[in-house]
Amino acid sequence: MSPTPEPGLSTWPTGRLLAVAARLLEQRWVATLDGMGLTHAGLIALHTLREGPLPQRALAQRCQVTDQTMSRTLDRLARAGFVSRAADPADGRRQLTRLTERGRAVHEQAVRAEPALLGGLGDDAAFRAGLLDLITRLSAGD
Repeated sequence: MSPTPEPGLSTWPTGRLLAVAARLLEQRWVATLDGMGLTHAGLIALHTLREGPLPQRALAQRCQVTDQTMSRTLDRLARAGFVSRAADPADGRRQLTRLTERGRAVHEQAVRAEPALLGGLGDDAAFRAGLLDLITRLSAGD
């Protein structure tokens, strides 16, 4: 049985409903990821590194965070054994960050946890498509 919504909640503006849903999901994600030794930024970095090693700046750009944020994130991930860093053979002045087997395993664990965090959304693909469309339109300034 699902909980009863607060009285009047159905009359709230859609933007407010999205903000509340995002906050509640964020709280669940933080608790779950913390138990895995991850943060949101760390999870996105691991997700991005699945395709192969990247220099820090490229990884920061793909994750849409600053170089400084990515540096701190990678430091935490390296301490946990989720990533490793080595000199780039093409340019010894920079380092490439790689996903380790331990990092791949914790990423897969987090991906498997997502459905339980979201609960029964129904048509997950349609929900995701709607969210992606909304984000794209809002990013474009529509």
